[in-house]
Order: sequence, then C-alpha cells, then structure tokens
Amino acid sequence: MKYASFLLSTTLFALPMLAQEAPLENEEAEARQDTVIVTGRAQALYRAGESTTGKLPTEPLKSTQIITTINSDLIRDQGARDAQDIYRNIAGVSLFSYAGVTARGFRQEEIFFDGLRGDPYVGFSVPQLFNVERVDFLKGPAGMLYGQGAPGGLFNYVTKKPEEEFSANIRGIVGTEERIGVSGEITGALPFDGAAGRLGVFYEDRETPRVNTASSTRIYDAGLSFELPFADLILQATRYEQDLDGNRLRGVPDDDDGNFLTDRRWNHNEESDFLDLESTNFQAQLVGEIGDELSWDATIRYTDAIQEQEYHEPRALLDTNGDGEIDLIGREFRDQLRTEEQISFGANLTWERDFGAFDNRLLVGYEYFEEDFTFEFSVAPFLNSYVTRFLNGTSLPSDIIPLFLDEPNYGVTQSQNYNAFGPFESNSKTDLNGIYALNEVTVGDFIFVGGLRHDDNSNDEDTNLSFRTGAIYQPQENISLFAQYADSYVPQSAVNQSLEIGGPFDPVTGTIVEAGVKAEWLEGLIYTAFTLYEVIQENILQSTDQVSVAGEVLADGSIALGGRDILAQLGEVTSSGVEFEMFADITPDWVLTAAYAYNDARITETNGTGQGFINEVGDRFANAPERQFGFWTRYQVPGINPAFAFGG
Repeated sequence: MKYASFLLSTTLFALPMLAQEAPLENEEAEARQDTVIVTGRAQALYRAGESTTGKLPTEPLKSTQIITTINSDLIRDQGARDAQDIYRNIAGVSLFSYAGVTARGFRQEEIFFDGLRGDPYVGFSVPQLFNVERVDFLKGPAGMLYGQGAPGGLFNYVTKKPEEEFSANIRGIVGTEERIGVSGEITGALPFDGAAGRLGVFYEDRETPRVNTASSTRIYDAGLSFELPFADLILQATRYEQDLDGNRLRGVPDDDDGNFLTDRRWNHNEESDFLDLESTNFQAQLVGEIGDELSWDATIRYTDAIQEQEYHEPRALLDTNGDGEIDLIGREFRDQLRTEEQISFGANLTWERDFGAFDNRLLVGYEYFEEDFTFEFSVAPFLNSYVTRFLNGTSLPSDIIPLFLDEPNYGVTQSQNYNAFGPFESNSKTDLNGIYALNEVTVGDFIFVGGLRHDDNSNDEDTNLSFRTGAIYQPQENISLFAQYADSYVPQSAVNQSLEIGGPFDPVTGTIVEAGVKAEWLEGLIYTAFTLYEVIQENILQSTDQVSVAGEVLADGSIALGGRDILAQLGEVTSSGVEFEMFADITPDWVLTAAYAYNDARITETNGTGQGFINEVGDRFANAPERQFGFWTRYQVPGINPAFAFGG
C-alpha cells in the first residue's frame, strides 16, 4: 500500500530589494535614470548552477550527467532534518532503509561527503542536514568518477564551510511526536588576513511514528579557512552523537494483497532496544590554481565511529489459532557493536585550454580509501520451543517471548536473561585505490566526453577498469540532447561473504545506457530534464527459501549461528525507465519544482543453479517502485515578509 506524505511550511524572510540604475549612455537613458528593476526573493531560489560533484565544474546544459541538487534554501523551506526528508525531490529515488535508497530500481547505499567516500553515520543512522550546505544526487553512471557503486547514482553531501561575510542565527524546533530542539550557527572573518571561522551546534529530541522509537541527536561543527599564497586551506571538525530507541526497524507485516496485518505504528522492538552512535570527523582541503590553465584540489578526511545496538529481529509469522490470520511473531535477539576507522583522500588536477577549433578540458585524479572495521556480536536465536511454551503458559525467564500483532505484549521478555551465542568478533580491513582520467572536447555545438578509471580493492582478487563515454548536441543555446554509456562494479560486502549464508559471492557488475534532453525555457525561467535509461545488473544477491541451521559445521570448520537467510546470486536484473524533473520560476515570487519517474525493474535471467528465489524470472524486482511523483511550490507575498510553501 502506498501513502503520500505532505509538508506545509510558512517561512519569514527579510526582503532585501535588488536595485540597479540604468546606465547614462544617452539622453533616453538619462531620462530613465530613476528606473528600478526589482527581482523577487523567490526567483531561481532552488536552482543550481555549476556543480563540482561531476568532478569537472559544469553547467547543467553542458553535462551528459543529471545532477539533482537540493540546496540550503530547499532544505530550510521543507523543514528537512535528515536525508529521508528530501528523497521526494529526486526523480527515481525512494526510501529503502535507513540511509539506503532505491535508485532506478536498484538499492544504493554508497554515501560521499565533500566528494570523498565514507559514511560518518556507519550505515544504520540517517545523515542529518544541519551542517550540510547542499545534497547532490549524481544519477546514472558514476563509477568512472567515484569507483565501485550502484549504477542508479550516488549521494554527495556538501558540508558548510567558513565564510568571511558575517552571519549568525539561532533556531528553535517544535513539532509533533514531542519534537523539540535548538540550533545555532555563526560564521565570519577572523582578525587575520584571509581567515574565517565557523561554529555550529545542533540538538534535537523527538519521538517517532513507530511504537518504542525515539531519537536524540547532537552535532558539534567547527571550521577554519585561510588564504595561503599557493591555495585556500579549509579545516573542519565535526562530532555526531545519536541515541536512537528501537531503531533497527523492519516492515509492518502485510498479507498477499498488501494489506497491513496490524497498526502501522506497530514495532517488533522492545522499549529497551537501542542504537547509539558516536562519530568524530576531521577534514582538511586545499584548493588552488597554477596559472590560467591548471586548477587542483586535495582533500583528506579521518573518521572514528562507534555504533552499539540491541534489538529484536522478527523471524517467524505465526497463526496460533488456525483461522488463517497471522497473529503472532517469533523473534530473535541481537547485541552488536561496530567500530570503524576510516581515512579518505582524493586529489584532482584539471587542465583547460582553447585550441581554436575546439576547447579541451582534461581531468586526472587519484582516490584512496582505508577502513578498519570491527564487528562484535551476540545472538539469541529464534526457537519453536519459545513459542510452544508461551502458548502453553510455561515460558522460561530465558525465553524470547513472541509478540502479538493486535495487542503487543511489550515488556514481558527480558534480554538480560537470554541464552545467547557469542560474543563473536570479525575484523576486516579495506584498501581502495583508484586512478582516473576524464576528457571533454567541445567542437561547435557538440561536446564529447570519455573517461577511464582503474580500481584496486584489497577485498577482491581482481582489479577493475571502469569506463564512460557520452556526447551532447545543442541545436539551440537553451536545448541539450545527451546520451552516454557506462559500466558499474560493486564487490560484495564482507558480511555477505559468509559461508553460512552461501558465500563467497562474485562482484555485482552492470552496464547503463541513457539518453535525454535538458532545456531552459522562457529565457531561463523554467528548467526541465527528461531522461530514458536502461540498467542491466548481474550477480545481485537475493534471499532463497532456505534458512541456515544453528550448530551446523561449515566448510571452514566454523559453526553456523542459525536463523540467517541463505542467499544466492540472480543471473540478471534489467531496469528500464523514464524520469522528468522541472524547476520553474512561474512569477518573480512563485516557484515550483516537480519530479516524476516510471521504472520497470524485472528479473530477466536465472543463475542456472536451480535455487529457489523469493522472486523468479519475469517478476518485478523487490523494493523497486513502479511510479514516483513529488512536488514543492513556494509563494513569496510581495511587499511583506511571509512566504508560504507546501508539497508532497
């Protein structure tokens, strides 16, 4: 069942009026010297110009890639607190789980900050937007620029930097679900030539719609910038702290027709379940130029994060009275600790030159990512005996009590009494090295793009070569026809290589072809982008109809914990679709954005092993919405402060 969400906001602004006197070039101009040209506050409010997420700073009409930008104005007007609040603005993107999304039919979980790989939220917390200046979603083929990743696209969060122009604000937050919070920011020049600083603090506490869930978030953000003789230096330090109650959420059970079997606020977690995150990040960036033709940048980031969680996992749907209706769920318990230490580094050199007959831009770059990951866990597995004793009224203190759907019996089970396996510990270290080159040639009304990237992954025996090629034709200055072809590559995670669930598995590989038209209408007041695409991926993991057995001795001599879904790799999944996005300045005070997507993602080949999948050939691929639509509109009342906005 699909549900639409709507947000209504009213925003107050001081309205600086932009005035420009007509030049006194002749008598007619002199007679008009008192003429004032007034531009409304709303015009072009949400529009993005050049973007560096595509590595080469490029205007939208001159890029073969679609980059959807959610800028600070749109984030503020929508009252967005985290990444999940902005997905409706991006055609073809919908929520999957936590920070993961479905993009063009496929799950996408790679997150970049300031162009560097690495997630300070460790995967089960959702990125907050307090210290984010804008969010770019780079659609389609990003592998040649950013290495391994899903072919649907990737998120790049651009953080707020110190500015010499002084500004300061304090905001209060009050809302439904007992939401309350406060934030403050200040930035401005320091008493040194070319130096600026920034400080920001964010606190918010709230309940969330599901039972037994809540969220408490603190963010502390600081930055310094210096104009050095050879480059600009930006230093940043950020601390993230989150306490989340009952956060490891699964879906609400439903029947074969998609009807919920219980209230949508139902939760399989107990009130005592939690997820706590502490993450410390340091980043340094240099940006400089060498003469008129060369520009360069280099960024390094260090992240130290720890995430601890306890939660109940639903494992079995039960019909206790034989009436054909599911009324009880058996559960297992998991106690997990994740620690991550990450180092990300990236450097780019861009050479631009006009050769008369054509213009050329060449980008070469290098990226390095290192991650030390430790996973400690204990598990109390689901057992049928727990259910039998519960139904007979003879439950033991150590039993994981199953949970009713209609009238959940929270608080009966006590995790400190469980007989858990473990603790177990696994350690993994990842080293990624990537070197790439991208060349862009402009000849008249045509732009040609081609690039190669070589990646070396310490977790994978083979290296990988990614490529991308594309072209643009501009029959008119305001219209661009574009097309491109690229491939993608994603090694399986260490967690999914376990023998207990069927591993090890081959990397996921894919290709994408897309074409479309981008245009600006009415002298730039309306921007539209229409795209057709087809993505083919091989070796995607899917659940089979089998579950691992506790105590089973595996091929490497280890013992299976039991209760884990056994996986297998699909032969092929094909996703085809269309997307449309629009940013329109209807009047100087009225703006409208809209995003529509249609996607048909289906399993198109088997893997030939004969294993039974939950989904078979010809079926729609799981968690890939067929249609999506989102819009946002804002009206600035002329002459006074209020602005009204709503969308869904």
